[in-house]
Amino acid sequence: QVQLVESGGGLAQVGGSLRLSCAASGRTFSSYATGWFRQAPGKEREFVAGISWSYGSTYLGDSVKGRFTISRDQAKNTVYLQMNSLKREDTAVYYCAAKLGPVSGSSQTYDYWGQGTQVTVSS
Repeated sequence: QVQLVESGGGLAQVGGSLRLSCAASGRTFSSYATGWFRQAPGKEREFVAGISWSYGSTYLGDSVKGRFTISRDQAKNTVYLQMNSLKREDTAVYYCAAKLGPVSGSSQTYDYWGQGTQVTVSS
């Protein structure tokens, strides 16, 4: 069983930054991929970023390219989402998720999910 715990959400101003963390436990993650998704009220869950544990290959959703980065610390079993140049439309609950195999932009392919952390961007 995989457990994922997100942290680092909160309130930020437009143009500001936040860093989210996703601490994973319960498995050896060498064959896993981790993704960040977000969901705003009334909207579908959206792929934000993904990273493969073994190779460190990263993928970003179109709406966050150039502003967000994803990274991992294998020793800590933790994935980070660095969010810069935040916009109001980044406001959402952010979820960390994990799956076997390569990164996917489809939330339906992920087997394990964290509880989510709220990110609110205001001016």
